[in-house]
Amino acid sequence: MDDELQQPEHGPLAGFTVGVTAARRAEELGALLQRRGATVLHAPALRIVPLADDGELLAATKEIIGQVPDVVVATTAIGFRGWIEAAEGWGVGEQLLGRLRGAELLARGPKVKGAIRAAGLTEEWSPSSESMAEVLDRLLEEGVGGRRIAVQLHGEPLPGFVESLRAAGAEVVPVPVYRWLPPEDTGPLDRLLDAAVSRGLDALTFTSAPAAASLLDRAEARGLTGELLTALGHDVLPACVGPVTALPLQSLGVDTVQPERFRLGPLVQLLCQELPARARVLPVAGHRLEIRGHAVLVDGELKPVPPAGMSLLRALSRRPGWVVGRADLLRALPGTGRDEHAVETAMARLRAALGTPKLIQTVVKRGYRLALDPATDAKYADA
Repeated sequence: MDDELQQPEHGPLAGFTVGVTAARRAEELGALLQRRGATVLHAPALRIVPLADDGELLAATKEIIGQVPDVVVATTAIGFRGWIEAAEGWGVGEQLLGRLRGAELLARGPKVKGAIRAAGLTEEWSPSSESMAEVLDRLLEEGVGGRRIAVQLHGEPLPGFVESLRAAGAEVVPVPVYRWLPPEDTGPLDRLLDAAVSRGLDALTFTSAPAAASLLDRAEARGLTGELLTALGHDVLPACVGPVTALPLQSLGVDTVQPERFRLGPLVQLLCQELPARARVLPVAGHRLEIRGHAVLVDGELKPVPPAGMSLLRALSRRPGWVVGRADLLRALPGTGRDEHAVETAMARLRAALGTPKLIQTVVKRGYRLALDPATDAKYADA
């Protein structure tokens, strides 16, 4: 990592591995995480298929050109731009823009406002929360009975949005600009799943409900649903950009964390708070030991540790100050067909990586123990 990205020696996410399931803006999210020290594992859980040649979008566009809607709700910048570009490709771009000028344009957020203005249009209103729930509240308060409302769909479910408008007497014209489909190559997604169930990830991020649903579908196809849900419930932090994105996970009983503002920046900041708070911190041999996903902070200094060493260290930290036998440590090592010599080799490498050999004591003929400070020894012994 570039020195300028370390603050000052390492970022708040140094030593943690974060999975990214996004298809769109994945590079932006990955860069934000890496700048803060995270190791990023990316696998798009879905792919976006534009509907420029799709009959549904063409039919909806012609319907709007044929009869101006009272209200048009634009939900995403990429979707709104895609709609205008598709209409231009069909030779009806100016007609569509003319109809949109005669409608009340509502924009879900600032990026959508930018897309609307770039098309030469002006939005009537945009919610401060960037929430579709606030858009729905405004429409229902105004009254929608007998009004014609076009809603630009954006690939994600809008729970109750269209149904609520129709129940209140509105005529709703859905405008489907693109669709989510599973990835053509599932190899990267399978590797991400394997990393999650093996606890090779510390967090897994989701920026759309279809991505969460696609990952769950792939886990089910591979018979890994139970293992994935267990991992997400205990060791791998599921972080969603907002409540709609979290719905597929929450429907299976998975609790997620979400930022107050449904944007990538706040999502990353949330991880910067949550992951360090979940790290195991122990006073060992006069030092402060913070055990992260694939690295250790010794008195605040980052020490990358090989996977086998991290497995041993986690096994020791589960019983700090207690002797852990070689047989138990052998079982903690990844892989099979090993003997106790593998424990000694991995332990030597772990001590070298930590740079402070006295952190781990050898107990002759018994095993190894973390040299927990005497003042805290009794506390952990009673635990």
